[in-house]
Formats: sequence, C-alpha cells, structure tokens
Amino acid sequence: MNFFSGKQLLALCEEQQMSIAQVMLAREQEVSGRTEEEVIAGVKHSLDVMFRSIDQGLASYDKSLGGLLSGHSKKIYGELGKESFYLPDRTMKAVAYALAVMESNARMGVIVAAPTAGSSGILPAVLRDAQETSGATMAQLVDAYLCAGAVGLIVMQNASISGAKGGCQAEIGTSTAMSAAALVQLKGGSPKQCLDAASFAFKNILGLACDPIAGLVEVPCAKRNGLGVLNAMYCADLALMEIGSLVPFDEIVDAMYHVGLSMPATLRETAMGGLAATPTAKRIERDLFANTELSKKK
Repeated sequence: MNFFSGKQLLALCEEQQMSIAQVMLAREQEVSGRTEEEVIAGVKHSLDVMFRSIDQGLASYDKSLGGLLSGHSKKIYGELGKESFYLPDRTMKAVAYALAVMESNARMGVIVAAPTAGSSGILPAVLRDAQETSGATMAQLVDAYLCAGAVGLIVMQNASISGAKGGCQAEIGTSTAMSAAALVQLKGGSPKQCLDAASFAFKNILGLACDPIAGLVEVPCAKRNGLGVLNAMYCADLALMEIGSLVPFDEIVDAMYHVGLSMPATLRETAMGGLAATPTAKRIERDLFANTELSKKK
C-alpha cells in the first residue's frame, strides 16, 4: 500500500476501491507495524493537541517569546458577532484559530507541526471549523487528517516542506495543500478531487518567499497561516465543483520544488531578504538581540 507520487496514490485508490484516507491508514499499518486501532489512536491524539493549541492561543493576550505576536487571535475572536468584518464570521473564526495555533507555538506551547511549526495553524483551523460548522464526526476528522498526511508525504518524498530549502511556498503551500485535500475528503470528494484541491493550493502560493522578521517564526508567518485557511477553503470548493487541475499534482509539486531551488538564499528563511530586510524589520531585529551573547560576539 506504499506510494511515492500522486499518480501512484490515485492508482491504489482505484485498484483497491478506497479513499485516500483508507489507503493512508493501510500504509501506516504496514510501515509502522501498528494496528489500525493504534494508528487511529495516534491521529486522535494529534487532533486533541491541535484543538488544545487553538484554545490556549485564544485564551491570552500574552506576548510571544520574540514579542512580535500578542493576542491577535483573541482580538479577532472577540469581534465575532459584531458585524465587524467584510468576511463572514465563520471564516474569520477559522482565521482566528490558525493565528491561535501560531501564537501557541510562539509562546513555546505544544503544537503539532503540520507539516512545520511555521505552517502549523492551517490544518487545525480548518478541521476545527468543520467540526463546529459542518458537524464533522471524529471518524471523519481522522479520515481528513489521514488524507492531509498522504498529501504531505508525497511532497516530502518529492520536494521539500522546509522554508530554508524551498521558501514559504514549501511550508505554507504544503500545509494549505494538505488542508484543502482534507476538506474535500470531509465532504466525500473523490481521491482525484482531493489532489485537485491540493494542486490549486500550490498554484495560488507558488513562489512565496520565506522572510521571517528577526528569523523568528512569528511575522509574517502567523498572518500567512490565516490566509492559508482561506486558500484551502476556496480550493476545496473549486475541486468539489469538479473543476479539475489542468496540471497534475505531481508536476505541480515538482514545479514548486524547482522554484524553491531557484530562489536566492536571501529568500529562504535566512532573514536576509524580503520583509526581513526592510528598515523596520532590521530595527526590530537589533532591538530584540541587543543584549544577547550572539550580539556581543558580533
């Protein structure tokens, strides 16, 4: 039941008459030697950690370790129901969830890297939203998680999920692709529709630089997680309407990888380019590290 590409995954789904989630579950059993019950228990534990990180993020205005985030998720959440937004409250609540996970991470809380710390807010946010607004059951959330994992696995095997290697497109892009596929799985979409949604997600973010201010996974990472939620929902809707991807998923992953390799080092998590190189960002960096041993050595 192993697979290394989207093409192989779709072939397995067709041959075995299984969903992506079912194939991923069978693969995990084969690879890990765990029983089906043990694999599912592990997924449920991850979901529990994800949802607790949302609650912890929303509970406080405390500043992050780097001081660049301070309860933005709680502020958004507190405006729900006041007709403050252009976007529907449901959408902004999901955005708040994504920011909450990022704030939990930046306060050194426990999170699930999905697939990285810098992109950890998107999948928890869309799954929590599905649970609350669509009545998704735990079994459905487990399947969605497994589907997301299959997409992330393909990317890891053929490209990169690292901002240091592929830019933010590799981190936020992969997380958004995983989340879009998960949402399609939740609605009972076909395996092809899941990968179409993942394909759209990458297309919409292709070429995005990784440029964290002061090298911290705080700004602009948190806001990009919020944007990833919107992207994932949009891409899932397109796929569920049977709007297919002109370019196959595997070719898009390959394109993302080569775009990342083409980026200069300044745009790949070094904090030497993009937003991190602006005068304001450099001032923040100097202020943050003025009294550290590293600064003294410099």
